[in-house]
Amino acid sequence: MAIQGRIPVNFGDVFPHGVYATGPAEPLTNFETKRQETDKDTGMPVWVIDVYDADPEANHKASAIKIKIDAEVCPVVPEPAFGPFRPVEFDGMTVTPWIEETGRKPNGEMRTRIAYSFRARTVRAPGKGGGAGRPAAAAKDAA
Repeated sequence: MAIQGRIPVNFGDVFPHGVYATGPAEPLTNFETKRQETDKDTGMPVWVIDVYDADPEANHKASAIKIKIDAEVCPVVPEPAFGPFRPVEFDGMTVTPWIEETGRKPNGEMRTRIAYSFRARTVRAPGKGGGAGRPAAAAKDAA
């Protein structure tokens, strides 16, 4: 298989209507050890930011998404713009599809669906830095 692991994607391709963070980044805690998770590839601590997809066609359950960022220090999410909502964009995004078991069918077979795990290198306010899903350094070099 040609593609394995995390697949690079552009923020604007994944979220053409944008996303809104609903709070600050939080440590991703391992359920069993109660310690902060570390990324298996980088060894850095993993943080999670809860966002809502602004796509008007997305149903409520599908619009609540967690974006993981591995970084030595907690990523800073922009201040709220209205209520608890903070418009944000992510640079250096990747997606990993996986099979989620959602219960059993009446015949006893497992019910599954394709789910997605999103990661990013950085978070920022829209229009600041990277733009169009490019890393901030690439956008700065292009200017």
